Amino acid sequence: MQRVALIDYGSGNLRSAEKALARIAEGQAEIVVTADPEAIARADRVVLPGVGAFAACMSALQARDGVIQAITEAVQGRGAPFLGICVGMQLLATRGLEFGETPGLDWIPGEVRKLAPADESIKIPHMGWNPLVDAADHPLFSAFRNGDAVYFTHSFAIHPADAADVGAWAEHGVRFPAAVARGNIAGVQFHPEKSQKPGLALLKRFLEWRP
Repeated sequence: MQRVALIDYGSGNLRSAEKALARIAEGQAEIVVTADPEAIARADRVVLPGVGAFAACMSALQARDGVIQAITEAVQGRGAPFLGICVGMQLLATRGLEFGETPGLDWIPGEVRKLAPADESIKIPHMGWNPLVDAADHPLFSAFRNGDAVYFTHSFAIHPADAADVGAWAEHGVRFPAAVARGNIAGVQFHPEKSQKPGLALLKRFLEWRP
C-alpha cells in the first residue's frame, strides 16, 4: 500500500485534509501526518497544506529540521507526486510578496501577489465558491471543464512565470491561477477538503496520478 505524507508543520487545515484523504483512500493508501524527515523522504506521495500568510508558513516549514530537504528528496529526487493546498501551493513559487518579499521553494518559478480587483466593492479576502475555468488537459484538472465550483479562502494568488504551468483559472473580480502543475508537482489555491464532491474527486485523482 502506498504511503502519503501529509506534512505537519503547524500550519494548514491539517485534520480536515487528513479526514478527506482517508475518506477516499479506501485501502488505496495510508495517510501519515508527519514532520519526520525520514518518513517524508520515503513517502510515495506528499501533500503540503497551508493556511495563513506566506512568510509565516515558509518560516514554520523552515523551522522543522530536515523537512524541506526530505520533501525535496522525495519529490525532486525520486519523483514522488506532490500536491500543495492553498498556501502550501503558494510556497512553490520563487517568492511571496505578502508582508514584504519572502523566498519560496522556487519549484514553479513565479511570484505570489495580492488579488487586486478593479472594482473596489469586491471584497478581499476572497471567501466562497467559484467555478474553475480554462482547465488544462491534465489528469488532475481536466475534469473541472464542466464548471464545478470549489471553495476558496485567500487574499493572494500565485502567478507562474510560464503560463504553461497554470492548471486552471478562477475569477473574483480579477482572473487568477487557481491550480498549477509542472511534472510531478501540482498545487491548488482552493481547499479540496472543503469542496465537497469536486474536491474529493480531485484528491482521488491525485492518489491515482502517475506523472
